[in-house]
Amino acid sequence: MRKISKLMVAAAMLGVFGWTSASNARFVASAATAQGATKSQEVVVKIDNFSFMPHDIMVAAGTTVIWVNNDDIPHTVVSTSDVFKSKALDTDDKFSFKFDKPGTYEYFCSIHPKMTAKVIVQ
Repeated sequence: MRKISKLMVAAAMLGVFGWTSASNARFVASAATAQGATKSQEVVVKIDNFSFMPHDIMVAAGTTVIWVNNDDIPHTVVSTSDVFKSKALDTDDKFSFKFDKPGTYEYFCSIHPKMTAKVIVQ
């Protein structure tokens, strides 16, 4: 209901300024798209006790994954296929990457290579 009201006000304002109906249609369509746009999703992976938690995650394309180091020693987040790579993350540091393309992305901590996990993007 709120979205419709804003669009109606925008359309009425355009009429007041005497713009052509084609201009009105383009503006209202752009306003509708902006109003209906959804914020991309975010998923948090915690790094704690020498583990990525959750270990394996499945997300939709367009999702941003945020890794947060809750351990008291540094860790990294490094893709096995060189798609992403964090700096050394101290306690409470964060690293994020937006997964736009479907696929399986395996990653590890370059400081502690036995720490592995993966992101599956659909």
